[in-house]
Amino acid sequence: MNEDTSKDQVKEDIDETQVEQTADKINSESAEDEGTAEVDGLSVEQAHIKALEDELAAANAKIESQKDQVIRALAESENVRKRAELDVDKARKFALEAFAGELLSVVDNLERATLAADATNEYVKPLLEGIELTQKSFVSTINKFGMEEIDPQGQPFNPEHHQAMSMQESADVEPNTVIAVMQKGYTLNGRLLRPAMVMVSRAPDGGVDTTA
Repeated sequence: MNEDTSKDQVKEDIDETQVEQTADKINSESAEDEGTAEVDGLSVEQAHIKALEDELAAANAKIESQKDQVIRALAESENVRKRAELDVDKARKFALEAFAGELLSVVDNLERATLAADATNEYVKPLLEGIELTQKSFVSTINKFGMEEIDPQGQPFNPEHHQAMSMQESADVEPNTVIAVMQKGYTLNGRLLRPAMVMVSRAPDGGVDTTA
């Protein structure tokens, strides 16, 4: 082996060593880069998952809010419907209130006629029977439409349905008892249309019972 051949062999060995070292360095850097990429990939994935979770939470909150609004709207609609039904019912019950009030004078006149007529008079008796029949028929008709008479004879005085026109001492009944009905009262579907005008008893000692 000559000197030139030995030099070439040494040079080739050096070159191969340098190539191997360079390759190792490149592989090492590649491995570090891959590790970094892998960590960054997981971080991005976690951030993406968190963003999706946040969006889901926001969507659920919006759904709950809209659900509450729908429930409130349904409740309000139901309240409006009930109020409308009550208004219609009241209108139906009391639409004839003014008309019914005018009819009371007819009832009063028929009643006065029966009380004033002489039932012992043979000539008047047929007429009286006709008036009584008309009165009963008339009262029966208005009763069908929710009108009821208030005839509190002998009952305790009730300021909600009775109007005291006078008071009279009486030892036969309890104080504040209706002892005379001057004019019957009437209600329409449970609501006072006209109070009964009455005379009320009081204690014989002359004291006035202020509870009347």
